[in-house]
Amino acid sequence: MADVTPSAVVPAAGRSSRFGGPKLLADVQGRPLIRRTLEALAAGGIDDVVVVIGPEAPRELVGLLDDSRVTTVVNPEPDRGMFSSIHAGLIAAAGSPVLVLPADMPFVQPATVRAVVDACRATGRVVVPAVGPKRGHPVALPRVVCDAIAAKGDPRGTLKDAFQAAAGGPPVELPVEDAGVLHDVDVPGDLV
Repeated sequence: MADVTPSAVVPAAGRSSRFGGPKLLADVQGRPLIRRTLEALAAGGIDDVVVVIGPEAPRELVGLLDDSRVTTVVNPEPDRGMFSSIHAGLIAAAGSPVLVLPADMPFVQPATVRAVVDACRATGRVVVPAVGPKRGHPVALPRVVCDAIAAKGDPRGTLKDAFQAAAGGPPVELPVEDAGVLHDVDVPGDLV
C-alpha cells in the first residue's frame, strides 16, 4: 500500500529568462522566493517535497534546499519544458496524494494546500484549485494518476494532457479564495 503521507513536486529547473536572473533567490517579504514556496507546503502539512532543479542550478539555490523534508532531483534536460520536471519529480515522490506546485508560486496559502489534499483524498480524483473561472496550483494527483504519468516514457506535453489521459477525465475544481493559486512570478514586478 502506498504511503498515506502527502508529497509535493516542485518544478524549479527553469532558467528565469523573463525575470532576468535567478528568481528563486529573489527576496519576497524578507525570504528567498523558493523558501516561501517550501514553507507554504510545510505549513500545509507536506513533509515530503521533491524539488526538481536543472543541471546548472546556482549553488545558493541548492543550499536553500538543504532540509530533511526535501529531496532534490536533477532534470538533465529542462529545456524540454516544465512537464519534464514534473515527470522526474513524480518518479521520485512516494506519498499520496502528490501536489504539483511550481517553485515560482510563493503566495499560495497553507490552508489551500490542506484543502486541495483533503479534496483529493475525499474524491480520489485530480483536484485543481480555482478562483472564479481561473484554475491554479497546487494541483493534487491521486497515487494511481501519479504512477500512470510516471510510467509514461516520453515526458513531453503538459500536465493537463497527462492527467486527463491518466485520470480519464477533467479534474475536480475546488473553489478557493486564495489569489496566490494564480500568482506566479515571471518578472520582478510579480514579486508584490
